[in-house]
Amino acid sequence: MMHQVRDVLAFPGGDNSSDTVIGGVHFNLSTLAFWNYSLYTNGTVSNGSKCYLTFKPYTPVFLFPNGTFLNATSCYSPVYGINMRAGVGIGFACLFGLALVLTLVNLTKHGRLHLPAEKRFYPIGRRWQWYWGSFVCATAMISLFTAVDVDRYYLPQLPIILTSFFWFLMQMGIMALVWEAVRHWGSWMERQYVDPDPFSLRQEGRRYWVEFWLPLIFYLFLWLNFFMIVPRSWTPIQHQRSPEQTLLSAAPTATDVRFKIASFFLCVCWLLTVFSLAHSIKHYSRPHSLLQALKSIPLRFVLILPLAAVVPAYQALVAFHFAYSPLRVDGDKAAIFAGGYAPSLLILYIQAFFGFVTPNEDLELRRQRRERGVALDQEMGVVRKPAWWRLASGDVLNPGRATSGESMRDWLTRNARQVVGERPRTDVNGTSPDGVEQDAGRAPVNLEMSPLSLAASHPNHPPPQYTGHSEARHRERTLELAAEVLFPHAQGILAEERERRRRELMEDGPPPPSYLEATREGGRYQDHPSGGAAVGSGNPRSGSVGGQSTRSTAGQPIQVRSMLDV
Repeated sequence: MMHQVRDVLAFPGGDNSSDTVIGGVHFNLSTLAFWNYSLYTNGTVSNGSKCYLTFKPYTPVFLFPNGTFLNATSCYSPVYGINMRAGVGIGFACLFGLALVLTLVNLTKHGRLHLPAEKRFYPIGRRWQWYWGSFVCATAMISLFTAVDVDRYYLPQLPIILTSFFWFLMQMGIMALVWEAVRHWGSWMERQYVDPDPFSLRQEGRRYWVEFWLPLIFYLFLWLNFFMIVPRSWTPIQHQRSPEQTLLSAAPTATDVRFKIASFFLCVCWLLTVFSLAHSIKHYSRPHSLLQALKSIPLRFVLILPLAAVVPAYQALVAFHFAYSPLRVDGDKAAIFAGGYAPSLLILYIQAFFGFVTPNEDLELRRQRRERGVALDQEMGVVRKPAWWRLASGDVLNPGRATSGESMRDWLTRNARQVVGERPRTDVNGTSPDGVEQDAGRAPVNLEMSPLSLAASHPNHPPPQYTGHSEARHRERTLELAAEVLFPHAQGILAEERERRRRELMEDGPPPPSYLEATREGGRYQDHPSGGAAVGSGNPRSGSVGGQSTRSTAGQPIQVRSMLDV
């Protein structure tokens, strides 16, 4: 639809020289002339600042002396129906809305962490492509929905500016999406390399610095494209109310040097994306020939990189030819949707499809680790039991406590049962928490946690701190103190267990005397049939009394004849 031509007409005559009839309504001609109103061939009356429709059913009913029309309709009102640009735009907007839902689903899937975050691979790096996808969908829908009023407005005004502004933002967003997809693929390849061997790819050298500076250069050119387009006067774009006005105002603005340079910057962004893909293939796929390098390109990039090339190409086209530009009110509809919106929409759907068919990176990394573990076990001849074996054999204590309904008291009771070697009782009837009846002759054992002061006041409580030099004994005393704090009433059972173990150890006889004791007795060790030790140095010595050697004060000092004596 071509908007109305604005040529000045003379006011038609009325009943007298001060009267004119417009749309069947009489107006004061003197008032119209005083307020500088003019009548145009497109059915409007305007004085340069205000514009009103004069054809039925939008004709004003009265003109006040102050130049105000009663019941008037502005020229910039949606009086037309939905045309081709608006109808197709609504369809594209719905498709972009569906793409937004798919993008958010993929963001949730691939942005979720299943492994601890690594400083070298930030979690936000994998999410940027989905963030940019959401940005593209939002700007595209705003641009397409505002394009509805481009067709419906009688004279073009704000809608053509809004649809053009957000269309340019969509173009920048789709280039950033493709860049982040390619860049993150290289980062994912690097992560798979360094996971088995963190020192295989060091963060230094030419590869590291190229990957460091390349994103900065890309976003530099992308923002240059933004600053060439956005910070400018957009008012001349809406001056398309007649062919002369379009030729003199709108077309020169839409094809000026800034739009041409902006398309060049966007083309540089695409070339940097291709270079990033080649860099990642060189260092992570490591092909030996050009054919292998081409085969190493993922199918996703084979599809989206040519579509991304259409974006700067079409932007350069409209910077030189205004007839195919979305900035033109009656521009070529096929070119606008095929070159301006369709490539971005296809890239979004390709991204969403491959996002659904590929797993989360953390889960994939865990699978690769399991495969490496299985391969190493096979090389070493280790056979791992399946996961259900531990549950069946009882190796796992209380599996699924959170879902079985077992309380913390029951869980502590099961731990105490393993410590003391028997089933503890928790009530006076001799019944355990799991329903098994205990011996009636034993008193119930209360395993509730008590304060440290209560455990320290127990009569069997040993010194709270070991002051010797043995680290092993120090750790043992620390563990005993912790057990006394958690289970203060089980000390009697533990004391009995310690005494039983001491009696078992003493059944084989006392240990031999230390080197210092032998030195004081003035002799050297000799095997003794009773399991003790006798000292022979020329002086007689009495045997063991009560299983222990007596010390002699009359013995001569030991004479060391060789290192064997020591």
